[in-house]
Amino acid sequence: MPELPDVTVYLEALERRIVGQPLERVRLASPFVLRSYDPPLESVNGRAVRGLRRIGKRIVLDFGDGLFAVIHLMIAGRLHWRAAGEKRRPQGIVASFEFPNGTLHFTEAGTRKRASLTLVRGEEALAALDPGGIDPLTASFAAFETALRRESHTLKRALTDPRLFSGIGNAYSDEILHAAQLSPLKLTRALSEDEARRLHDAVKVTLASWTDILRADADGKFPEKVTAFREGMAVHGRYRQPCPVCGSPVQRIVYAENECNYCASCQTGGKLLADRSLSRLLKDDWPKTIDDL
Repeated sequence: MPELPDVTVYLEALERRIVGQPLERVRLASPFVLRSYDPPLESVNGRAVRGLRRIGKRIVLDFGDGLFAVIHLMIAGRLHWRAAGEKRRPQGIVASFEFPNGTLHFTEAGTRKRASLTLVRGEEALAALDPGGIDPLTASFAAFETALRRESHTLKRALTDPRLFSGIGNAYSDEILHAAQLSPLKLTRALSEDEARRLHDAVKVTLASWTDILRADADGKFPEKVTAFREGMAVHGRYRQPCPVCGSPVQRIVYAENECNYCASCQTGGKLLADRSLSRLLKDDWPKTIDDL
């Protein structure tokens, strides 16, 4: 799922291309992507994009007079820009926004149909789509710690909870926890103040540095290769590969449709965290430490 760094770079690319441009027409290729009926989709046709903003992992197009189009990419949704006259089209188009200078294609891979386009009218209706998490890049330590300790959760769950923190998902939470040298399963209320400050610093540094990396990779072009698995990541998507800090093999915990990647040597004092499926299968044969493994 595109997270805060990805969405930020998307917004910067869109800012240069569609703000001030009139939207000639929206074409729906899949009726499932539209999650609203009032205001009608046609109400944005002919209106200029006045501005853009981010709500969590959502991208908001402001058409003025309190009219907003909200794009939620979810896991498999992506955006693609094709300049006027460019005939090459991406696969999996669910909606297209046609402007005089080009077309913004909204795509979704697979068949799950989770990505969405929602039209709302008024700031109050827009705010209702906001899960309420604080901006992790601008939050003070006091605000960060308050959100973090609001409920007793694992650090992994807390960081990815949109009600607590805005824009952090599975990929960057792995990178943040590795940078902070903290176990993904440590409970938020069990953190010392020093550990909480370390986590706060890691959040800011990790998100800011990856935003800079993605911005540099785009180099003024529209970001076409948005992925959760990137060269240069420390642990995310690097199961069994060496940790760049200590060289130990990166471990993982698989749960539901997600997985959590971590370095046992750097984050858990060498202890292997129980994988629900494998540890159940192996029982007493499940290795307890990185040395056992």
